[in-house]
Amino acid sequence: MILMDGKALAEKIYSELREDVSKSAKKYRLAVILVGENAIIEKFVEKKKKIGEQVGIDVRVYHFPESISSTELRSRTAEIVHEEKNSGVIIQLPLPAHIEKQSILNAVVPEKDVDVLSARAIGNFSVGKSRIAPTVVGAIQELFREYKIDVKGKAVVILGAGALVGKPVAMWLMRESPVVTVITEETPNPEEILKRADIIISGIGKPGYITGDMVKEGAVVVDAGTSESEGKIRGDVDFDSVSKKGSYITPVPGGVGPLTVAMIFKNMLALAKK
Repeated sequence: MILMDGKALAEKIYSELREDVSKSAKKYRLAVILVGENAIIEKFVEKKKKIGEQVGIDVRVYHFPESISSTELRSRTAEIVHEEKNSGVIIQLPLPAHIEKQSILNAVVPEKDVDVLSARAIGNFSVGKSRIAPTVVGAIQELFREYKIDVKGKAVVILGAGALVGKPVAMWLMRESPVVTVITEETPNPEEILKRADIIISGIGKPGYITGDMVKEGAVVVDAGTSESEGKIRGDVDFDSVSKKGSYITPVPGGVGPLTVAMIFKNMLALAKK
């Protein structure tokens, strides 16, 4: 069993980006739109600022009160997007419940949408017309490239059909492999489907859901579902039992997570250079 080290790979990407940025006469700035007060989310944003410093990209946080209306937030987002100094824009999720999330995400033009979450950017990606991939897709692509995992002709099972993991990963894989199955809550006998998979990619946020008896010998297991359980960050995969069966596995933390952050910066440079 080989551990796919996302943390080490993210560091490799950052050193490439740092070199890229240092050679460029252009100044890059990532705008982060943050709504409300949330210690965990603010910690994430702080991490992005630190990484920005590390690679030479300015990260500017636009912090709005939780009481802001959808209309006001959309118009402020549009202003931030059109500010020339901002090379890329991300809306820090989750947004407060009263905000119309998709309407805000749609205010980011594809040219600056580093997360690929606006309807237009997703549309471009779904038909293969995007220069970049959604961050989780990009993270998995980087891992598969690094560890020489080929999806062609493999039976791939995606657990969950959420907007951040399941849907974009399915869009990408359906172009690459003819045998893709997406398991949702309505799917009967998910365990039987998982047992036949050569590659499992999970993003359901249920700690330890996938156990060793659901995985066939030699399967590749990518855990992109994180949740908090007993004060710890846990993945969808019961690591101890699954690692005895899998050929490759991502840890949580330290697998897909660090790479999704790296992809924000990599995507931003790819769009800004266009």
